[in-house]
Amino acid sequence: MNAPHQTEPRDPSDRPARLAVGVVGAGRVGPALARALQQAGHRPVAVSAVSDASVRRAERMLPDVPVVPPAQVLERADLVLLTVPDDTLPGLVQGLAETGAVRPGQLLVHTSGRYGTSVLDPARRAGALPLALHPAMTFTGTEVDVQRLAGCSFGVTAPDELRLAAEALVIEMGGEPEWIAEGDRPLYHAALALGANHLVTLVAQSMELLAKAGVEHPDRMLGPLLGAALDNALSSGDAALTGPVARGDAGTVAAHVSELRKHAPATVPGYLAMARTTADRALAHGLLKPELAEDLLVVLADTGAEDTAEPEGGER
Repeated sequence: MNAPHQTEPRDPSDRPARLAVGVVGAGRVGPALARALQQAGHRPVAVSAVSDASVRRAERMLPDVPVVPPAQVLERADLVLLTVPDDTLPGLVQGLAETGAVRPGQLLVHTSGRYGTSVLDPARRAGALPLALHPAMTFTGTEVDVQRLAGCSFGVTAPDELRLAAEALVIEMGGEPEWIAEGDRPLYHAALALGANHLVTLVAQSMELLAKAGVEHPDRMLGPLLGAALDNALSSGDAALTGPVARGDAGTVAAHVSELRKHAPATVPGYLAMARTTADRALAHGLLKPELAEDLLVVLADTGAEDTAEPEGGER
């Protein structure tokens, strides 16, 4: 029997239903998503950028793609990525719809975690097809962002008739669609901000304190520790809690607070707030013994007058 005929892989540009892609807002997210769609065979045709930094980013990430005003982006594109700050998005959509820039049948995609598709209602009434595709990823504005999209979850909200289209776009960008109901978008986004954004603040503060303690390479010291803590937390949740708060070591925690007041008073409120939350969760999950919790909670409640001190540098 003859071996089955092997066909040559098709070039992505030969696939059907390839779209002309436009980007409104060349921040860190839009150019990366456009590049990912380009790798899937779609064709970036226009990008809008305001600041010098965004113009340079567009030129670097999307070379040979013309930088034009937003209305011209919509004029040229079948699929438009609205990648602007959350607070800017409603006014942008309203303005594009009122000026007649939106075309019937045009896919209009925003990447805000906060909003579902209702923010696109003005454009929908003009005939646009609305999608909310939010990549649960932090972006740098460089080529590495495209690589990080592989396996990245996207918070997706779409009308029922567009669910397949939304899923296909996410998969083409290398991501995994996670469906979020319209009314759950603010909670979904708050959860991501609580984890990712606050993590950056905590890590930055920790590195600064280690440097003050004489550690030459704080990043090297923290990397393995935080990597293990994150892996444990993702796999075991609260069962992964360790450290003096979870153990009920009130004396150690009091020493921490005392040292932070001396050397970094601006970090004290955050330390106390996180320690109280950690204690509550450790108690609820049986990790912190009730007889040890009493002294610990006294330490954490004794904020002292210094907690209200101005941040280092003396300016608000």
